[in-house]
Amino acid sequence: MIIVMKKGAPKEASEKLKKSLEQRGFTIHDSIGENQEVLGIVGDTSILDPEDFMVNPWVDKAMRVQEPFKRANRMFHPDDSIIDVSGVKVGGKKLAVIAGPCSVEGQEQMDTIAAAVKKSGAAMLRGGAFKPRTSPYSFQGLGDKGLDMIRQAGTANHLPIVTEIMSADKIDEFVEKVDLIQIGARNMQNFTLLKELGKINKPILLKRGLSATIEEWLMSAEYIMSEGNENVILCERGIRTFETYTRNTLDLSAVQAVKRLSHLPVIVDPSHATGKAWMVPTMSKAAIAAGADGLIIETHNDPQHAWCDGAQSLSLPEFDQLMKDLKVLAPAVGRDL
Repeated sequence: MIIVMKKGAPKEASEKLKKSLEQRGFTIHDSIGENQEVLGIVGDTSILDPEDFMVNPWVDKAMRVQEPFKRANRMFHPDDSIIDVSGVKVGGKKLAVIAGPCSVEGQEQMDTIAAAVKKSGAAMLRGGAFKPRTSPYSFQGLGDKGLDMIRQAGTANHLPIVTEIMSADKIDEFVEKVDLIQIGARNMQNFTLLKELGKINKPILLKRGLSATIEEWLMSAEYIMSEGNENVILCERGIRTFETYTRNTLDLSAVQAVKRLSHLPVIVDPSHATGKAWMVPTMSKAAIAAGADGLIIETHNDPQHAWCDGAQSLSLPEFDQLMKDLKVLAPAVGRDL
């Protein structure tokens, strides 16, 4: 349930209302926007009657929230959230582009890619140190050594780093070394991990699961936020359908759906969505036109010899050209790059 205070309502009025609800065992999520204050009530609201709140002269309206997600719900937080990742804002007017290889392969590789994508205009550096692969015989990543390599490359080039966490026992190390902690598609519903990440004050990039509905995806965000960490960025990376020509099916309608349902920023991963490098530039432009707040793009200095996912990775010159194209497109849809 939410309670919307009238414009100009004194702070004392909302504080008194919050206190009375907290005394009844409810948790209150207070969102103060440009024009109104919204009180989100978390708990067993079935015992509350919205009409009872209308006797308060400072209450504009009270209504039940139909969706099971609360803190991630736009009704709880009418204004768009902007997540700060070590100085890079995700969710505002300026688009955030994340670039780097599927997996960390060595220090020289990471240094080369980091310098190039930085020059092209990327805001963050990505790279997998721990790789969840479908086959147990596939390359699983360099682990801790790989994490140190991407950290060094990011620091040297003044780029925040993004990399995937696989288990809760790595949280302390990731808090120390990683700027934006990624939850991959396969771990979207690893609720134990989500709850532990909800206890830290670090931005989380939550990828949509392979076959997850939008509601399931937002409920996973809710798991993180319910523990106190509201720094969540959503990532549409394609879903599994009957189509086999592409690696997945990029669901750009999800961008608009999430924007309506939630206040959280959403970026798009056209690399995993398509699995084909030649599709990535076009799908990147389509994602921005659809309202995405940014992109995460696999980029490699030698895609033909990449240790994994070379077929969907842009070369450094290809990425540079894409960034030039996006800088032309962005103003046309009211964004900056």
